[in-house]
Amino acid sequence: MRKRDILTPIGITIGFIMIMLAIVSNGGREGLAIFIDIASIFIVIGGLIGSLFINFKMEEIKLVPKVVSEAFKKEDFDIQSLIKQFVHLSDKARKDGLLSLEIELDEVEDEFIKKGILLAVDGIEQDVIHEIMNAEIKAMEERHYKGRLIIEKAGEYAPAWGMIGTLVGLVLMLNSLDDPASLGPNMAVALITTLYGTVLANLVFLPMASKLANKTEDDIYMKEIIIEGIIGVQSGQNPRILEEKLTAYLYGTKQVDVSRTVNEESLYES
Repeated sequence: MRKRDILTPIGITIGFIMIMLAIVSNGGREGLAIFIDIASIFIVIGGLIGSLFINFKMEEIKLVPKVVSEAFKKEDFDIQSLIKQFVHLSDKARKDGLLSLEIELDEVEDEFIKKGILLAVDGIEQDVIHEIMNAEIKAMEERHYKGRLIIEKAGEYAPAWGMIGTLVGLVLMLNSLDDPASLGPNMAVALITTLYGTVLANLVFLPMASKLANKTEDDIYMKEIIIEGIIGVQSGQNPRILEEKLTAYLYGTKQVDVSRTVNEESLYES
């Protein structure tokens, strides 16, 4: 189930508020106005957009709003409910056969689970199911990576454009040393542009990219559990053995000793 992730906007807001409070505490409201410079905004934002346009295809650029929105959403991964679902499916398959699981698919919301169960019902071999399901995981990981890469590159380019703005400001300042009135504004462009680029990179782009990477890892982890559950259901494992096997994922470990599982299953049944 997808919900809003309030930590992302809260984190960004707290970061900007702390920066503004630090400025205001030293220079008052007038000090805050000093840090607003249109020329610096043009250099950082304009240069950043130009770099991304050069680096990526238009089809990829159009995905940026969707990718960014993912950082403001969270998926509730309930491993215990997932385990119970596979225990039920395993019990149903052992009692009524694999074909009976087609009826259960109407109550399954996850498309990845549906696909795996259908493969199992069709009698596809375990190795082939592994290959098909893992291929889908890799495809998902690649899609996520391509979307996240734009945010990561923005985090790389922003400080660089801040430095470019600094160089522009310094050139303007050195070119007008005979005009003392222009030294202040030119120096502001030189320093504030670097500030803009650094803040955008370290408070917005890079943390957002890191969060998207964590979300991808969580998705992969859940899908690995699903694959193990599907293989267990197809192979006719005892529901209690399957539950024990999948419960290992609650503690971040993966149980893969199949021969030991088979021997234990005979003990449960005796």
